[in-house]
Amino acid sequence: MEAGTGTGTADIIAEIDATGARLAEARAMIARRIIGQERVIEETLIAILCGGHGLLVGVPGLAKTRLVETLGIVLGLAAHRIQFTPDLMPADILGAEVLETGADGARAFRFIEGPIFCQLLMADEINRASPRTQSALLQAMQEREVSVAGQRRTLPAPFHVLATQNPIEQEGTYPLPEAQLDRFLLQINVDYPDRAAERDIILATTGIEEPEAEPVLDAESLIAAQHLVRRLPVGESVVNAILDLVRAARPGTADAHPAVARSVSWGPGPRAAQALILAVRARALLQGRLVPSVADVAALAEPVLIHRMALGFAARAEGQTLGGLIARLVADLIDHEAAA
Repeated sequence: MEAGTGTGTADIIAEIDATGARLAEARAMIARRIIGQERVIEETLIAILCGGHGLLVGVPGLAKTRLVETLGIVLGLAAHRIQFTPDLMPADILGAEVLETGADGARAFRFIEGPIFCQLLMADEINRASPRTQSALLQAMQEREVSVAGQRRTLPAPFHVLATQNPIEQEGTYPLPEAQLDRFLLQINVDYPDRAAERDIILATTGIEEPEAEPVLDAESLIAAQHLVRRLPVGESVVNAILDLVRAARPGTADAHPAVARSVSWGPGPRAAQALILAVRARALLQGRLVPSVADVAALAEPVLIHRMALGFAARAEGQTLGGLIARLVADLIDHEAAA
């Protein structure tokens, strides 16, 4: 079994137990306001625990904005929201230098920070902004810093972007390029709630009082949890399952699955395997387990891979979907593990 550091077994078990309990409390607090979206809450927390970013995809009215607002409160993070529009400029996100005249008549430039200088940024309808503005997020998402007027400025720690997209209305949008999609650790599909959950939603949100969120963590404890995720041991079987899955999803390679070779135009790179090994650790920690399993790999295969692959024209014409293809890869992986 692979260990992340030389920390004693008893110490790391105690730390996992304590952190898992606080994360369970945070998750329960979020679920008070975000009803019937347990999977979405889990995957969003996984993205943040991995130190990454999440792309929330769903039609309007499914509480995506409410989720980010609640996360900011519960995790103790300074949160900002940007509504992306076609006329939004990079300076509207990053900030700009302005020329000021002092009382003594001296003139000097002063930098005014943009809304990106926060710990949790909601990029609402990110695909409505122009590619030039979208690219303003690239450096920030990858390097946690921005360059303005030739000067590099460090963003607060931790720094996370949760972006939203509407999968239905694509008129007047600018699809995210592959390079930017790959910056998102997970694509989190937000589906309609079931009937019982929707009943609870309409009763909880149309009365005089609504459930309020309260802080459970702070930035310092969240960073400590992120470091713990990277120290969780990972079994060799899990590492091999991740490699088998990611490599099977790449067309034009010796390891490509036959269905992938026929249907996929491009597949995931090494960043997908990095994302998956972090995500399975975070899922184990969220669920209070000491080590991740192959079941975690299966559960997180779609959110890690779906935005890092593209179907060819013929496959789309036949009605194939990436979700269905990834489910097939996962089923074959599970069968292989069972036979081994």
